[in-house]
Amino acid sequence: MHTDSQVTGSVRRARRARQRRTVAVCAALLAAALAAFLLSLATGDKTIALPDLLATLTGGGSRGDAFIVLELRLPRAVTAVGVGVAFGLAGAVFQSLLRNPLASPDVIGISAGASAAAVISIVLLGLSGPAVSLTALAGGLTAAVLIYALAWRRGVTGYRLVLIGVGVASALTSTVSYVMTRSETMVAQQAFVWLAGSLNGRSWDQARPLLLALALLLPLTALAARALPVLQLGDDTARGLGARTEPSRVALLLCAVALAGVATAAAGPVGFVAFVSAPIARGLLRRQDAALLPAALTGAVVVLLSDYIGQHLLGPHQIPVGVVTSVVGAPYLLWLLATANRVGRGG
Repeated sequence: MHTDSQVTGSVRRARRARQRRTVAVCAALLAAALAAFLLSLATGDKTIALPDLLATLTGGGSRGDAFIVLELRLPRAVTAVGVGVAFGLAGAVFQSLLRNPLASPDVIGISAGASAAAVISIVLLGLSGPAVSLTALAGGLTAAVLIYALAWRRGVTGYRLVLIGVGVASALTSTVSYVMTRSETMVAQQAFVWLAGSLNGRSWDQARPLLLALALLLPLTALAARALPVLQLGDDTARGLGARTEPSRVALLLCAVALAGVATAAAGPVGFVAFVSAPIARGLLRRQDAALLPAALTGAVVVLLSDYIGQHLLGPHQIPVGVVTSVVGAPYLLWLLATANRVGRGG
């Protein structure tokens, strides 16, 4: 027979072990993100040695290095980090809240809404630059409201929301295809580059709004996520514990949609980052919880490494980062669907 003190001690040891692993995983992911960040700043047509790079970042270095690093490479790398953090965190919130591994912005129609709005603004309205980004953000938010309204039946279940989101995404993708076929070749090419999800040519005009948005959304998401452990128990249990399920769910969904929207506005619909970041983070943690911070850091690592591969390792021409992330994400989606079907789960 175990005494109460023995049980309490076992629980404390298990909790400390979980905390130590979480800290170790977050530290490793942060180190990997920093290494990838510095690598992206140092590598290009002109390779900059690490001492010269650090000197440039701290206000020293030559004028040539300062221009290359601070004006050309740093905005792109900062945008990559912000996009990865936003997509990774958004995917973790969606998947944990709806308790469905398919519930990520690029699967359930949020990114498709942003893409449709952006393509319409480029092709039909002739917009460019920040106007396209704002239109994409508005499109993502509109798609989210539509999906939530269609999925509402005295509450929202993850399975129904995913099915409706996939349907809405299909309709929006068809809209994009139709608009693209009606456009001129040069305009269609511009829209296609945006649809691929690209960091090419990103400057401080994209990086600054993204950083400002994250400065607001990250604390709001952390605040709203305090209700997530209770919501993951199911609505009936959460209500029994006194939680306000629907307001808490709406707050979390709004934060996740906004995160996905600002990331899409900054770099286009970079595919599958939101989808794979949380599962990778949970695999590193060896447990199935929300893993919000590890998922955000994983997203940053995935986007930074994918952008580096697309820039430097796949031939003389730069490949959009969204193409590289899709090479990783699409097989995982197929594997997940095949596994869910084999074990009789609907996802």
